[in-house]
Amino acid sequence: QVQLVESGGGLVQPGGSLRLSCAASGFTLEYYAIGWFRQAPGKEREGVLCSTSDGSTSYADSVKGRFTIYRYNAKNTVYLQMNSLKPEDTAVYYCARKSARGRNFCGSWTPIDFGSWGQGTQVTVSS
Repeated sequence: QVQLVESGGGLVQPGGSLRLSCAASGFTLEYYAIGWFRQAPGKEREGVLCSTSDGSTSYADSVKGRFTIYRYNAKNTVYLQMNSLKPEDTAVYYCARKSARGRNFCGSWTPIDFGSWGQGTQVTVSS
């Protein structure tokens, strides 16, 4: 069974850092494009970044220079490193696997193109 499990969220002060994990099972993560999305209360789910199977990454303008993604293939896990966090980063963060069609590429990385999702992990940035 395909599963994605996020962890690492929590409460952090503005300017702080967090590292989120996305552990995959039931498939080899290395061969799929993986996206990170976030959703704040009352707002639409938005893309944060997307990493293709060859390692190329696209970032939302709001997180460029602050967030980065990397893969630890031996653990079938992808990490989202978040630095210089701001209150507006507060949201539930989800990792997602690209659907089988075009699975190697991010494309426009809209949520509808990602067929498998984790349960999400809450990130709260507040003093």
